[in-house]
Amino acid sequence: MTTEDRTPDEEDAATRLTANLVRVEELSARLTAALAQRRQVDPSLNGPAPELFTKAATAYLSEMMANPAKLVEHQVSYWGKTLKHYVEAQQVLATGEIKAPADPGPKDRRFANPLWDTHPFFNYIKQQYQMNAEAITTAVGDMESLAPGDRQRVEYFTRQIVDMLSPTNFLATNPDALEKAVATDGQSLVQGLENLVRDIETNDGDLLVTLADREAFTVGQNIATTPGEVVFRNRMLELIQYAPTTEKVHKTPLLIFPPWINKFYVLDLKPANSLIKWIVDQGFTLFVVSWVNPDAAYAETGMDEYIKGGYLSAMSEVRRITGEKQINTVGYCIAGTTLGLTLAHLQKTGDETVKSATFFTTLTDFSDPGEVGVFLDDDFVDGIERQTAQDGVMSKLFMSKTFSFLRSNDLIYTPAIKSYMLGEAPPAFDLLYWNGDGTNLPAKMAVEYLRGLCQHDGFAKGQFQVFGKPVSLADVKVPLCAIACETDHIAQWRGSFNGVKQMGSTDKTFILSQSGHIAGIINPPSKDKYGHYTSDASVAGDPEAWLTGATFNKGSWWPRWGKWLAGRSGPMIKARVPTDSLCPAPGTYVAAVPKA
Repeated sequence: MTTEDRTPDEEDAATRLTANLVRVEELSARLTAALAQRRQVDPSLNGPAPELFTKAATAYLSEMMANPAKLVEHQVSYWGKTLKHYVEAQQVLATGEIKAPADPGPKDRRFANPLWDTHPFFNYIKQQYQMNAEAITTAVGDMESLAPGDRQRVEYFTRQIVDMLSPTNFLATNPDALEKAVATDGQSLVQGLENLVRDIETNDGDLLVTLADREAFTVGQNIATTPGEVVFRNRMLELIQYAPTTEKVHKTPLLIFPPWINKFYVLDLKPANSLIKWIVDQGFTLFVVSWVNPDAAYAETGMDEYIKGGYLSAMSEVRRITGEKQINTVGYCIAGTTLGLTLAHLQKTGDETVKSATFFTTLTDFSDPGEVGVFLDDDFVDGIERQTAQDGVMSKLFMSKTFSFLRSNDLIYTPAIKSYMLGEAPPAFDLLYWNGDGTNLPAKMAVEYLRGLCQHDGFAKGQFQVFGKPVSLADVKVPLCAIACETDHIAQWRGSFNGVKQMGSTDKTFILSQSGHIAGIINPPSKDKYGHYTSDASVAGDPEAWLTGATFNKGSWWPRWGKWLAGRSGPMIKARVPTDSLCPAPGTYVAAVPKA
């Protein structure tokens, strides 16, 4: 066919294809330049030490020698399934029909495209992948000679490898990506390459998938908009007092310490799911800490400084502003752990500032940290210590990657497929926007936390020191309420329960919310999405036994906690209006970019 023989539609398609090829060449040059900017980091941050794989190989060989029948059973089962499937596929094709043999499953949302079930090529690839995944998982699960900690790590990293090798993650074996590429004359692949180059350029040569439209939100304009004032500022924090929405408020003020691993406005996204707005609407005088996002100048800032310049300073200011001798407190995640340390210190010094404490998804007993524990062995922590000594901070990029791998299919592979293979723009999703707006950690604080609390379990053992003196869980004696989340990958609920049961308080309430680390907490009553478990039984014994005897309640835990808090917040008084204003909420620290 000559150029003159082409139809107008064919001419247009050829023109688009030529333009796309030119664009691919330009983007490839940008990609090469962007990758060249990637800085070298300690190799230990990129994966577990080789010793872990050596242990796995040794354990597998030991199993072979001790129980060869088990190995034969595994192999025969795997070979039988794969060969049977091959024969079935050949028999269907021999009939002349372009279709797949029967597919017994299992169902997997990664393979939602109908072609995975109906097209012989895609179905064959999918079923063979699932059989391989099952064989590998079974082989690892049956290695009895591995120590429990090593077993957990081997199983976790094996799962990561299996998930990474899913056929959905490769263009040639992803029907969604191929269909869209054909339908758009390759434009979807060009747009995907643009998205890839943008992400690598944004992260200075590193790859981190953009999960949300960065242009869709502006902090203080369409998220984090609850009215309030910054009433205090030091090098560690800005203290925000929120404007009342009721004529009267409870006498005892409430102070929330969010985690400084991320920014505080996860508690104040849109008005419909803002815990901050909901608390204010219930008639509480609310103060919230907005932590500084540290740079290398904070390298020597440790846990003591977070307690002194953060917790104790904020508590003192709340008391000064309200004129109250006592306050109620909330700590979320790492801020809950540190709130526990602060409460133990106050107990030892006879300070009765805190009237009650609430812990959101908080670990204080790290004897079983759950899934995140795979990153807490010396191979990773040694690498973190070396890298933070060099940088002065533990980079937000490393933490974001680490937490994303705890849910890799949801937070890495699926977004990467949509962005890089399908060429889709990231969604305008407030929670994912916040998730991508991370913070650094000071070098000293990060190592103290990882070594003293996570690895050595110093709080539960009564060995972790605050201002040079050891504190323990038994020193936490104020009335407390703990909210944990059923599918939390970061602070597993059983560990949270085990920490609370060791605390010295005689007034303990434990609530188990459905869902995970964020969605289980940011769960407004208006959505009626996730329920929660409660029990009249004491917070003691085995957490599974507590759950077996617990009652499931539909809807959010917020109203239940609101009643608990109201019962410890005194009589109603005239609402307090912020007066000591340095600037309007959400303040300046939340938007500040640390120096490189």
